[in-house]
Amino acid sequence: MESIEVVTSVQRRRRWTLPEKLRAVEELNVPGMTVSYVARKYGISPSLLFRWRKLMSEGGKQAIKADDEVVAAAEVRELKKRIRELERVLGRKTLENEILKEAVSVAHEKKLISRLPCLPDEDFP
Repeated sequence: MESIEVVTSVQRRRRWTLPEKLRAVEELNVPGMTVSYVARKYGISPSLLFRWRKLMSEGGKQAIKADDEVVAAAEVRELKKRIRELERVLGRKTLENEILKEAVSVAHEKKLISRLPCLPDEDFP
């Protein structure tokens, strides 16, 4: 006999792990199983099961189309964030480099620094 759960308080949105999602979607492929039955069994809406099945199907299709492995969206977001950070640092370093080149050029023009490399003093080790 199945039990009925009565929700009497406001609850946070449930986070489903990947194995839980896979298990629920795999149950949909069992002959005789319906989306409604699996949804009731796991206590989720049928539309969520349809969405998971669609996402898993599209992810597999994308991998086949690209002849590559499927990468999680969270991993893609993290990598894009890292790229933005590296581009920002590169931009800052490029600007610093340009400023230093300009400063050296001005110093050469005003003869504040020699064009010859500085040799160490013999008095100092």
